[in-house]
Amino acid sequence: MRFTRVTLFFIAFIITLGFYHLASHFLSEVEPQTFQATEEVMVDMANLLAEVVATDVRENHFQADELRKAFEDAHGRKIEARIFEHMKRQVGIHAYLTDSKGVVIFDSDAGRREGENFAAKRDVSLTLSGRYGARSSRDRENDSSTSVLYVAAPVGDPAKPDGVLTVYKPQADVLPLIRERQRIIYTACGLIGGGILFLIGVVFLWLFHPIGKITEYARAIERGERPAKPKIGIGREVNTLAHALDSMRDVLEGRRYAERYIQTLTHEMKSPLAAIRGAAELLDEEMPLEVRKRFLENIRAETARSERLINRLLELSAIEGRASLDTADAVDFHAIVALAIDQARPLAEVAGVRLDDRAESSPVLLRGDSFILRAAVTNLLENAIDFSPRGGAVEIGVESAGGNVVLTIRDHGPGVPDYAREKIFERFYSLRHLSSKRKGTGLGLTLVRETAELHGGTITLEPATGGGTLARLTLPLA
Repeated sequence: MRFTRVTLFFIAFIITLGFYHLASHFLSEVEPQTFQATEEVMVDMANLLAEVVATDVRENHFQADELRKAFEDAHGRKIEARIFEHMKRQVGIHAYLTDSKGVVIFDSDAGRREGENFAAKRDVSLTLSGRYGARSSRDRENDSSTSVLYVAAPVGDPAKPDGVLTVYKPQADVLPLIRERQRIIYTACGLIGGGILFLIGVVFLWLFHPIGKITEYARAIERGERPAKPKIGIGREVNTLAHALDSMRDVLEGRRYAERYIQTLTHEMKSPLAAIRGAAELLDEEMPLEVRKRFLENIRAETARSERLINRLLELSAIEGRASLDTADAVDFHAIVALAIDQARPLAEVAGVRLDDRAESSPVLLRGDSFILRAAVTNLLENAIDFSPRGGAVEIGVESAGGNVVLTIRDHGPGVPDYAREKIFERFYSLRHLSSKRKGTGLGLTLVRETAELHGGTITLEPATGGGTLARLTLPLA
């Protein structure tokens, strides 16, 4: 996926760079092309005016008044000519006329150049020598906005002109047209390039955001969590991938689950069966009555341990293979705790432990599976009883807080050693019980943890104030 992201980045980079160069090329051509078009029109006008004054100049009868008045009237006109997006409102062109020596004899701009010798100016000098004359000069050397375009035409014979007629126009008159064309280029390139980049971004999000969710889903499964199948939108390809991954997960988990349980049951049943077999073989021999009773007690204890192990495995198998609850009904957690307490009372009486029920009497509703929840609470109670001293008490409380229901079960035993805190919820990890001095199945707290995760809650074991252990099961309310 990283390679694909890098590839998309380079595609976007190349597209951006391409549009940048394309826009730069178009923009660099706008100004010269506009001035070329303007110059082409000015050439026509210069030659037209040159023909108008040619006879008078050749016969030395040129009168500037009529031409001056024509320019003044033209400049005084109010024009409303819309040229694309540009509104032209006045005539912006002027002209001056020189004699054959380059001296200005007429200037439409209030005569301010008349009498000056322009023989050294490119438009005049080139035209007098029989070539095409034009130039661009600034009225103020340090101000580029004062640039003026000059285009000249010969008066009379081009090989030996009687004078030069130059038309000139401030470049500022055509700058609005240039800016408008530049704006159009910027807008077009921006819209097209932005649209392509937006499309790439949409494709990236549409394709890789769901893949990121699926990847996180797979990693959560790898960590042993029970994530819900992610919602990944309407893309058929990614949904097909998600369904396939979910189906593969179910199949693989089912196979691993069966293999694990067969191995576990075989391993854990070896010890009690070996103890039962050894005690049974010894009972065939002559021995004192007290010894025979001790062997019989061992058989009973190992049989009870085997039965408890099988029951725990059956309870755990009911929930451990699930990714989520098949049905989540509204249940009264207080009633579930009360039922679990009644179920644990015989064990507590045998162990000489008192069950102190301090739970709220009012219903506490949450959504879940009542059978699984009862099994979890029962395991917590039995665990607390097994590690309580004879004559001690197990305190049970249920309260609602912050959108959760919290079950607390506190014993007064030796507590969980520091070295066992991180392992206490692992499968088959167990400590010796306080009364029997035997290890448990190591499955009870694993079942409680699985139940808590399946219901979106948590389970913790903490040292209790004054000694003992405080189990805290937190579940979300309905």
